Amino acid sequence: MNALLSIWTWVEVGLVALVGFFVQLALLITTFLFDKRKYVVGRCFRLVGVTAAKLTPFWRFGVHGPVPDRVAANTVVVSNHESNADCFLISYLPWEMKWLGKRSLFKVPVVGWMMSIAGDVPVERGDRDSATGAMARCKQWMLKGMPVMIFPEGTRSKTDELLPFKDGAFRLAIEMQADVLPLAVSGTRLALPKHSWRFATSRGLVTVGTPISTKGMTMDDVETLKTQARDQILALRATLKPLTGSAGPLPEAETPAGR
Repeated sequence: MNALLSIWTWVEVGLVALVGFFVQLALLITTFLFDKRKYVVGRCFRLVGVTAAKLTPFWRFGVHGPVPDRVAANTVVVSNHESNADCFLISYLPWEMKWLGKRSLFKVPVVGWMMSIAGDVPVERGDRDSATGAMARCKQWMLKGMPVMIFPEGTRSKTDELLPFKDGAFRLAIEMQADVLPLAVSGTRLALPKHSWRFATSRGLVTVGTPISTKGMTMDDVETLKTQARDQILALRATLKPLTGSAGPLPEAETPAGR
C-alpha cells in the first residue's frame, strides 16, 4: 500500500509542478520588466511547493510559534537540513528569499526550470570556484533587497545529529554585515527519507528564531557566529521534537499549515 500511495504522490507532485511551471512562466512574461527581484515568480514557486505538500496524503506540515510577515532584506537565513521535504516545509513561511541549492537539482525537468526562473542560486558541491560564484550571486540578491536561504550543513544529515556547519553562509553574512536568521525544522526526516523514493507519514514543523546581528564582526568571528547560529537551531529544534514525534492533533500553539 505504501508503494502505491508513494507512486500516486509522485504523480500528484509532478502534476502540481507542471501546472505551477506554466503559471510561473506566465508571471515571468508579465513581470520581468519591473520585478527585478523576481519576487512574484519566486513566491509562485514557493506556493507551488506548499500546494504539493498540502495535497500529499502522508504529510501534515505547519509553522510553529510566532512568524514575522517579512524579514530584513539584508539577511542570511540558515536552517538544519533533514530531507528534501525541508524545502516544501520552509516554503510555508510568508516571505520570499532566494535559495542556494546543489546544481544537480537545477537539472531536474520542471522543478529545476522553476528554480532557475525563481532566481535560486546553483552551486556545485566541492567545487571552490562554483562556491565563490554562488556567494557572489547571493550578494547580488541581497544588494537588490532579497534575503537568501542557505543550509549550512551543505547536505542532509543521515542521522538525528547536525552535521558540521560550513563557513560560507556566515562569511557571507559578515561580509555584508547582514543579520543571520536561524530556522529549525523537525519531522521531515520521516517525510522523505534520504536515498528512498517512498514517502512516509510525517508531521513536519518549522519555527523561526531570533536574528543574530553581525554588525562590527570580522572574519575572525566566523566560528563564533557559527556557534551562535548552531546553538539557536539546536534549541529551536528541541522545542519542536515533542510536537513532531507522532501524528496526533496539532497543538493549539501551532500555526495551521499554509497560514
